[in-house]
Amino acid sequence: MALQAIFFFTFFLWSDIITSQTLMPNITSTLIFGDSTMDTGNNNYIFTLVKANHPPYGKDYPNHASTGRFSNGKLVPDILACLLNLKQDGVPPYLQPNLSTNELLTGINFASAGSGYDELTSIITSTISMTKQLRYFKEYLEKIKGVVGEIEAERIVKSALVIISCGTNDFIFNFYDVPTRRIQFSMSEYQDFLLDKLQFFVKELYDLGCRMMLVNGLPPIGCLPVQMTAKSPLRGTCIENENSDSQIYNQKLKELLVQLQAQFAGSKMLYADSYTPLLDLINNPQEYGFVETNRGCCGSGLVEAGPLCTRFSPVCSNTSEYVFFDSVHPTEAACIKLIEYLVKDFFSQFSSIPSP
Repeated sequence: MALQAIFFFTFFLWSDIITSQTLMPNITSTLIFGDSTMDTGNNNYIFTLVKANHPPYGKDYPNHASTGRFSNGKLVPDILACLLNLKQDGVPPYLQPNLSTNELLTGINFASAGSGYDELTSIITSTISMTKQLRYFKEYLEKIKGVVGEIEAERIVKSALVIISCGTNDFIFNFYDVPTRRIQFSMSEYQDFLLDKLQFFVKELYDLGCRMMLVNGLPPIGCLPVQMTAKSPLRGTCIENENSDSQIYNQKLKELLVQLQAQFAGSKMLYADSYTPLLDLINNPQEYGFVETNRGCCGSGLVEAGPLCTRFSPVCSNTSEYVFFDSVHPTEAACIKLIEYLVKDFFSQFSSIPSP
């Protein structure tokens, strides 16, 4: 109940602020792409081990439903869609059967847990690659054109907020923990390789009519419990070189988005900083009402995620005191704090971009 109270207080506070912003565009829908930070259940409908459609995932979601979200409750895109007054029950996954017309028109989620900008990442995890997510988006366009007509469909997509969050799996699965790409690339080269993939993805979305895109940077990867367990099991401290890699990548991403903003007429390319607020939660938990930052709520909290976090895993009694629900993914309480930072940063960036 405490977690629900936090959510509704935040919802009413920030929805009032959002609706009062005259500089904000009229956002018609949210279109979500990426990995497990965004996936609201697409992996439920494919053959992969990377699933969260079982307890204890969803323990604090309405009706305690294990929807496929890698958390105890709602994710950032769900909360943001609520704040924008587009959704009440979160952003549905594209692969969910029998989506209503209203669901299609107000926002759909194409993300797949375990995916990455690097195609090899999705091959390793048997998940939906970013290329396939793009194909699904093209299918989606045809569906809404069939419902509202081509002109209205174009208007909806043009005024949609596109959110892209990906990259962490690429570094963990292909560089840090399994050195597949480390044989081919230096760290700087691999960062550039992934950003080239992102640039192509953004261009494809732009060519399909999307104009407003919010691209999430990397979190402090070295502070994820699973990474600390692998690299610093005795000390339990953040892996500084991995955090430094994330910061360098994020700076390159910000510079790229400025270039893309100038290149694509009429576009607004916004950077979502998840690194700063998440690291702040980890370093200063008491300021935000958190207690545990080095381990997740599920099981030992050190290695469990996805298929390793099961209905038989012991679970903490108060998830709102934990930054992480499993060894990788934030709790709903942490997502709420990330959204508070994101919304303020979003307003700041948007107001500083001249209208086309």
